[in-house]
Amino acid sequence: MNVKRIITERDLEKAFEIRIAVFVEEQGVPLSEELDQYDTLDEQCQHILVYYDDKPVGTGRVRWVEDIGKLERICLLKDYREFGLGKVIVKGLEDITRKKGLTKVKLHGQTQAKGFYEKLGYQTTSDVFFEEGIPHVLMTKELTT
Repeated sequence: MNVKRIITERDLEKAFEIRIAVFVEEQGVPLSEELDQYDTLDEQCQHILVYYDDKPVGTGRVRWVEDIGKLERICLLKDYREFGLGKVIVKGLEDITRKKGLTKVKLHGQTQAKGFYEKLGYQTTSDVFFEEGIPHVLMTKELTT
């Protein structure tokens, strides 16, 4: 497995394919809500792909919001969720945030994934709220160097 920062439109399309499979087809999020203005190759955020056996199977992005890295769109194709790749995605996004000189990250975690994020050092800092009908909580983490 390896992590690749997305720098080409073709790789960005691969990330979109994964996100559509997970969020739109599997979880029922409308396509119009899944893809947004941050899905570009510019400096407002960075996207990554995670590969397993040379196949892109996971993705995520980090966006810069008020000197905090906001981790978003973290997902893995269903058949690859038992290999520890979710942790690889989160760590990759945290590393990008550190390199940007930021020391804090946050995310809107689906409540079903709350335990996963807690194992990675995230703390819940909100009550449950809904995004696209899916329960979420705000989670934060201070990054160490």
